[in-house]
Amino acid sequence: MGWLWGSSTKTDDDPLKDLDPSLREFLAKESPVKYQPVAPPPEQQSNKTSVSVSPEAQSSSEPAEGDRKVPTQSQYQDGRYAHLWKTYRPLQDVENEVKTDQEKLLDVLQGYKNRKGMIGRAALENCALEQSDVQECWENGGMKERILMCRTQEKSFNRCYEMQSRFLKALGYLSTYGRASDVDERIQMHADTLYHRMLAQEEAIEQARAAGRPIPNFPSIHSPDQRPQPPKESSDSIATKDAKDATVDDLPQLSPHTVKLMKPEAAQELRERIKDMDPLSREYEERSVVAEIEAARETAQSYGQIMHHLTEARNKRRAEGNATVGDTISGWFGW
Repeated sequence: MGWLWGSSTKTDDDPLKDLDPSLREFLAKESPVKYQPVAPPPEQQSNKTSVSVSPEAQSSSEPAEGDRKVPTQSQYQDGRYAHLWKTYRPLQDVENEVKTDQEKLLDVLQGYKNRKGMIGRAALENCALEQSDVQECWENGGMKERILMCRTQEKSFNRCYEMQSRFLKALGYLSTYGRASDVDERIQMHADTLYHRMLAQEEAIEQARAAGRPIPNFPSIHSPDQRPQPPKESSDSIATKDAKDATVDDLPQLSPHTVKLMKPEAAQELRERIKDMDPLSREYEERSVVAEIEAARETAQSYGQIMHHLTEARNKRRAEGNATVGDTISGWFGW
């Protein structure tokens, strides 16, 4: 009755043994994954040998960065379908080539206009947990929390949104036209990392104050591996400079780089705006303003390069006698 209950011996080592030979030949020819039936090892020692060798084989199978046969966009990094990836070009590069100069100008201007909204959207994505806490409070919160308008959750969400926006601006999110999208995604993730690192430091400071311990000295949020460096000036010169600044006003001072970039009226307005902020918020508000100025300058530079290319092409057509109606009209206005 062995045919009814099945044999006790292991005969299913090869799952393809019952297939038709022609079907097996078709699978061997068309399947991207080549199946090799492996016989069970006779001894336990052979099992140990195969297990110990497998990490080496796996590490050797991983292609080096210079010997990569397929781009990183491929799902199969073992070189499979390499002949299909030989002519691959990113979609963004192809679209930039077929765009006219007018379309590039519109992209530069539209990207700069939409940058503020995109920064706010990225900050909302990073503050999704805080936003869900606010929604949960309004839907399922207690009576006391609703009477207080979910003040705790709203305060946490507003602070998250403000700090994430400052981090994104300071790190240069969407500040360069034509940059790869994965760069801005890494900036967004790094901004979220900085925010949670800031929260961890604030929690450690509160715990130290509650326990009566000295407040720990943390590295900079922006550069965690770099401790604050002592100033190069002497203590007497610093005291004299602080006393001179105190006689003028009690507003916080800006860095020399920020003062160099901004007009005096704008710098004074920034000092008044950051007067009541904590040191970290003050630092990143200044960084975000500097990043905005640099982004505007880079946008103007990109715009100027495209306009210069347009002018050269227009002058070339005029010199060759192939000027268009638009070239003639632009010549009336001195373009």
